[in-house]
Amino acid sequence: MQLCLNTNMITLNALKHIIGSWKSISRNRLSRATVSGNTYIKIIARSISTVDPKEVENMSRVAHKWWDENGPTKALHLYNPLRIQLVKDGLVNAGIKMQNSDLPLKEMKIAEVGCGGGILTEALARIGAQVTGIDVSAELLNIAKEHVKLDPNISKRVNYIQTTVEDFAENERETYDAVVTSEVLEHVTDPQMFLKECVKIVKPGKSIFITTINRTLTSWLSTIVATEYIFGAIPRGTHTWSKFIAPHDVQHILKNYGCEMKLIYGFKFNSLINKWSWSSTTPTFYGLHAIKQNKSSI
Repeated sequence: MQLCLNTNMITLNALKHIIGSWKSISRNRLSRATVSGNTYIKIIARSISTVDPKEVENMSRVAHKWWDENGPTKALHLYNPLRIQLVKDGLVNAGIKMQNSDLPLKEMKIAEVGCGGGILTEALARIGAQVTGIDVSAELLNIAKEHVKLDPNISKRVNYIQTTVEDFAENERETYDAVVTSEVLEHVTDPQMFLKECVKIVKPGKSIFITTINRTLTSWLSTIVATEYIFGAIPRGTHTWSKFIAPHDVQHILKNYGCEMKLIYGFKFNSLINKWSWSSTTPTFYGLHAIKQNKSSI
């Protein structure tokens, strides 16, 4: 009975978290609509960025544990082999010839948007890519820069820049062979604008890779209720269910910006054995690959 009561309380707290986030979104929209004149212009100017300061603060708070494979980013470390395979499979399907089995992405120029402390960035560099990792968190990038120094074999292939995707796209339009953004889309304020900026960075005919979380009842129960509230595997408030996005919505956004979907994979995580695996469905985690068709006018 006590366990049932505790579970009910946890579920209620999770519901309050989601309802609170919806109310916050409504209040923000209302406040922007009721101001006028110069104040209104300043608010719009500040809202151009897709960065959510609260999300950045949450991630930065665990920066010192980013490379602890048994810490709050444990799932990301375990996820890495599948994320790398997604990129490799996509590039092969796009016609890239991988001549060197040890360094299959040799000479590929990749931008990772929202690189955090560099878990995926280093892995991409380790298989030959020249990787630029960008993030807005100084704390996370400091950790990333210090950690990559531990491996001189890849440090020369990694460059970290503290910036927003909007500013980066302004200076690096159509200069990368691939853009990767992994577990970031569900943390931004405007996924459509965020993806638009990511597309700007990619050369025509080249690839964009995204991994994120579907907005379903299953994803709410597993990533928020279970992972955050019941098991406490990651800090509460890490995810906001209303920010999750369905695969068909991502596909629609990318199509509007001249990108054609090539493949989509589902992923599932077994928390009992701490293992990620491929899935034929996408109720929670998924990854996709799209190709930018033409020179962009966006």
